[in-house]
Amino acid sequence: MRRPVSRAAVLGRPVSHSLSPVLHRAAYAALGLDWTYEAIDCGVDELPAVLAARPGWAGFSCTMPLKRAVVELADELGSLVRLIGAANTLTPIGAGRWRAWATDVDGVIGALAERSVAPRTAAVLGAGGTAQNVLAALASIGLEDCEVWVREPSRASELRECADRLGIGVSVRQFDDRPIGAGLIVSTLPSGAADHLAAREWRPDQALLDVVYDPWPTPLATSFERSGGVVVSGALMLLHQAAAQVQLMTGQPAPVEAMRSALLAAAPRCGV
Repeated sequence: MRRPVSRAAVLGRPVSHSLSPVLHRAAYAALGLDWTYEAIDCGVDELPAVLAARPGWAGFSCTMPLKRAVVELADELGSLVRLIGAANTLTPIGAGRWRAWATDVDGVIGALAERSVAPRTAAVLGAGGTAQNVLAALASIGLEDCEVWVREPSRASELRECADRLGIGVSVRQFDDRPIGAGLIVSTLPSGAADHLAAREWRPDQALLDVVYDPWPTPLATSFERSGGVVVSGALMLLHQAAAQVQLMTGQPAPVEAMRSALLAAAPRCGV
């Protein structure tokens, strides 16, 4: 059933590089919806005014630096948002009110499922907001604990608190020469920050999800490919989190293959 609203957008700063318009527009076209989706430059200070000026919109994707700010402004929070403390999606609940969702979790779960990765053990590289979403995804697929590798353990306090709320145990470890032996490695580090791990030996029974997808493959992904392990691009996470957003905003199942085709046309080497 088509909603009466017909506009949506991605909010963030910077936002001009976002591939969300490519994914959402492809979805609307495949669903036969005469909707628009744009990119709006928006920082934390501007967010209240941007939302107030668009009370009838179908929803918003929210990227950095807004993922914590939207939690403060939302009128209702999805259960995972309460546990994670961050969100990346807003949908209307009437009269200029908004509900916040964390579809990055759907992105991780969908990406791993597509590559048939069902880990018994996991290690997360990094302790920022993306890592907290990864913890939620790992807890959702049944893991009770995982390792978290960071440069500075003292900066992992928010992640520890998030893990406590999620009910998943974490062992925070500082990067050194010790092997990272978990069955699944999830790198949430920014582009270039995990390159120092590319020289390590990896096993063919290990899998990697690297949230970086531009450029792709990353040096770490190339190292895993040489070992014979399964490699999952962050573009798959992007695809599946956007699919969850489309379903929340339109009320219809997302046309994932149409979205994938559009993503490949825009970024042919992204790894989807």
